[in-house]
Amino acid sequence: MGIDLHTHSTASDGTDTPAELVRKATAAGLSAIALTDHDTDLGLAEARATGQDLGLTVIPGVELAASAPPGCGAMHLLGLWLPGEPVHLRRTLDWLGSARQERNREMAQRLADLGTGLTYEEVEAQARGVVGRPHFAQVLLRLRAVTSLEEAFRRYLGRWGKAYVPKAKLTPKKAIQALLADGATPVLAHPCLLGLSVAELEPLARELRSYGLTAMEVYYSEHSPRQMDQYAALCGRLGLLPSGGSDYHGRVKPGISLGRGRGNLHVPESVLDRLREHRVQQGLWV
Repeated sequence: MGIDLHTHSTASDGTDTPAELVRKATAAGLSAIALTDHDTDLGLAEARATGQDLGLTVIPGVELAASAPPGCGAMHLLGLWLPGEPVHLRRTLDWLGSARQERNREMAQRLADLGTGLTYEEVEAQARGVVGRPHFAQVLLRLRAVTSLEEAFRRYLGRWGKAYVPKAKLTPKKAIQALLADGATPVLAHPCLLGLSVAELEPLARELRSYGLTAMEVYYSEHSPRQMDQYAALCGRLGLLPSGGSDYHGRVKPGISLGRGRGNLHVPESVLDRLREHRVQQGLWV
């Protein structure tokens, strides 16, 4: 059996409700998943309740965007084993939520000015949780302003798109400290998206470790076998634990399957065993 420690639901920008996500994970034969929606913990209670009913381990988590050094791609940090009421992280999530809403409204205005016919009210109706760019893409597709979700990102919503607005981000140190303050385990997500060689990544990972980073995603949908070997070796050199997940979003990422990524992903249960053991040694709940 395998696990998947990086998934998304309708609480942020996925297309499956938390309950649907857990049911699909059970049907896929997974033994555990982590729900790691962007900047929110709103789906965790539903996911954990469904997991208890079905006998599937659900690890409560979150995904935070952090500012990367100049010349790097996106840096995201996962927090695994988020408590039911993350007192310290709540202030951070509230700030991120307010900044996200301002960003979304500005993107909606830019899209309206470009003649797409999109309104923010339509995007809010499309989303059943936190509004994200995939919801904009789905509305644009419905309005026939684009012919595919990929075109929506390429023309309008991606980094070089006409309506793109940069996202408010935490510094890596603040993001990691916010997670640690509530007893969550910080994980560097999808290191491949930073666009760095392993030699370039190593000093950055050392810096993140000095802030309290615990683990790095070795197993990921976009990682080649060679990259997985390189990231595993880097974890060994730095004393970081390996983690892994598909980054499943449902229909908005149709090529990514829950627990299987693009078809060849397998995150072994031993990854979860090591993360749990580390937390037990720290006196943290599992």
